[in-house]
Amino acid sequence: MTESLKLLLSLVTGVALGGLFFGGLWWTVQRLMSSKHPALMLSGSFIVRIGIALAGLDLISGGRWKRLVAGLLGFAIARTLVQWLSRPLNGRWPRSLEGTRHAS
Repeated sequence: MTESLKLLLSLVTGVALGGLFFGGLWWTVQRLMSSKHPALMLSGSFIVRIGIALAGLDLISGGRWKRLVAGLLGFAIARTLVQWLSRPLNGRWPRSLEGTRHAS
């Protein structure tokens, strides 16, 4: 496999890891208000998400800094995509999120 293909694979994997990380954060925040133990839920979610992200980035880098940078770039791209996908539609938040606008 050529180095260019490995860099592309690192980028795509970084997007997937970032989507999992930021999508998981969005999912967690959506369920915090109904949780009996929100601090435990938030802490546990963070530990799982950061563990998966760091392990994944370590695996895809293979000790090569260019692959790590490609993975981190993909991670940043995923952050932008998740922000775009979770934005309010028509400038209005869904009714279920009306009380949480202050957090944005």
